[in-house]
Amino acid sequence: MPKTSARLLSLLSLLQARRDWPGALLAERLDVSARTVRRDVDRLRELGYPVVAFKGPDGGYRLDAGTELPPLLFDDEQAVALAVALRLATTTGAGIEEAAARALTTVRQVMPARLRHRIDTLRVTALERPSSRPEDRLGSEVLLTLSAAVHARTELRFDYAPAYASGSGDEDPFATPPRRVQPHHLVARGGRWYLVAWDLDRGDWRIFRADRITTRVPTGPRFTPRELPGGDVAAFVTARFRGHDGSGGSAGWPCVGEVILDLPASAVARFAHGGVVEELGRDRCRLTLGSWSWAGLAADIGRFDADIEVVGPAGLIDAFRRLARRYADTADRADRADKSQD
Repeated sequence: MPKTSARLLSLLSLLQARRDWPGALLAERLDVSARTVRRDVDRLRELGYPVVAFKGPDGGYRLDAGTELPPLLFDDEQAVALAVALRLATTTGAGIEEAAARALTTVRQVMPARLRHRIDTLRVTALERPSSRPEDRLGSEVLLTLSAAVHARTELRFDYAPAYASGSGDEDPFATPPRRVQPHHLVARGGRWYLVAWDLDRGDWRIFRADRITTRVPTGPRFTPRELPGGDVAAFVTARFRGHDGSGGSAGWPCVGEVILDLPASAVARFAHGGVVEELGRDRCRLTLGSWSWAGLAADIGRFDADIEVVGPAGLIDAFRRLARRYADTADRADRADKSQD
């Protein structure tokens, strides 16, 4: 690479690393004169990078926001992080899956061979796949509108489609009054997006499926955020889906066990229902799962139809023993009934 081009890339990397750079410090870091720094800054501007000069005792430069997207420069870690984020974006159910896949292809094409190899060997397993039903898909405009309201802390009015809607288009979206809420968080769970908000008319916290929301304009006034019960949005949403109020330590399952299954992690993760799956080998994985009872947990694990090694705790082992005796007794009674009919 020509010396000038290499120096331009180094200068651009430095400008991206911090907001303000004194000119003398840039010259020192690049081992050039202040005059050379000024010429290189002019070259970057010609390429479309909005480098602005600032006055002061030291004087210097900063990389400002522009109206167009110039060529981007990423280091190795940033490039890999971007690829991981794009691959995860293909599983969000946010209506951007195709765009994310195309962006990942574009990024991969301009990567050096060493990074392409790392990206090609990257495997991302989603614990819960997004819904494939067309009626569950969320338009990106709705997502951006809700996100903007959360960020600006402005009240929202929206029509909320009933859960029993047939999808035929015959339902009247204005049959019920619009909901008035103070939006607090936008979260993704199981391939769907949900809005966590304080319902002004009901005086309580609610979780709304974003794909059933049709926003109304204009938005309402700004509000002072309330304290979410428990303070943690992930724990709050998990607790609500499990029937708790989300205000304390009840968000976790009362019975949590750990087992090793003779199955690939990718096969188990699709049906883990919130469990944590860790790959131990090509056809072996560790599963941590919760349930309301030890018997229920043992039954949930048994449905994977694979050899099971129980790591713990003892309550899960006892539950497997009870279920084994119960199933064996059931089979024995069925055999006796068959023999009595012969």
